[in-house]
Amino acid sequence: MSQARLGVNIDHVATVRNARGGLHPDPLAAALAAIRAGADGITLHLREDRRHIRDADVAAIRQGIAAPVNLEMASTDEMVRIALLHRPHAACIVPERREEVTTEGGLDAAGQVETLGPRVAALREAGIRVSLFIDPEPRQIETAARLGAPVVELHTGAYAEGRQGELERLQAGASLAASLGLEVHAGHGLTYENVSAVAAIPAVAELNIGHYLIGQAILDGLPAAVARMKALIRAAR
Repeated sequence: MSQARLGVNIDHVATVRNARGGLHPDPLAAALAAIRAGADGITLHLREDRRHIRDADVAAIRQGIAAPVNLEMASTDEMVRIALLHRPHAACIVPERREEVTTEGGLDAAGQVETLGPRVAALREAGIRVSLFIDPEPRQIETAARLGAPVVELHTGAYAEGRQGELERLQAGASLAASLGLEVHAGHGLTYENVSAVAAIPAVAELNIGHYLIGQAILDGLPAAVARMKALIRAAR
């Protein structure tokens, strides 16, 4: 069984930087440190309100690292234009509401087929690997396959909150997605304590983890936090 990759989301390095309005800590420096510690890629979410990652961060990280860059983005024409400008390795389309603190659930792909279709196609034509961040629901997974998105990222938030039956839903969703020819990723709310069960799902090829690692870095340092998470993922397989 192949090992799952670890993508490190550095959004909240930018949150700390923006709290003082200066240049420190630098998200690019954090991305480079994460890669040196074993991260397989870097994820960053350019929100419409630019509350943490900014356009300049996308440009700097895209140009400054050799590892794959995964741009999380809302399904808007503006974000598609930005993705086409910078050509990240991957673009993960996520739901976004201005008033939310963090992403609260999966994208309703089934309810947005008409708008998602052209945007998925435009990104794919540019050579960008497209993923849809969805709940592990058969209807959403089947819609992702119909839309031509080669990847789904399963929202693990409900599992991380300890809801009954959520691990089984993730396992079933990952199996269905794989059977439809989709690459399966997972993320949201994963920690040292709960990551192993998700990493052990055979179809999961990549885990994207951010807030927990950046928070743990305050205590242990980012390289140590990334290295420990990577070791837990490897041990699960």
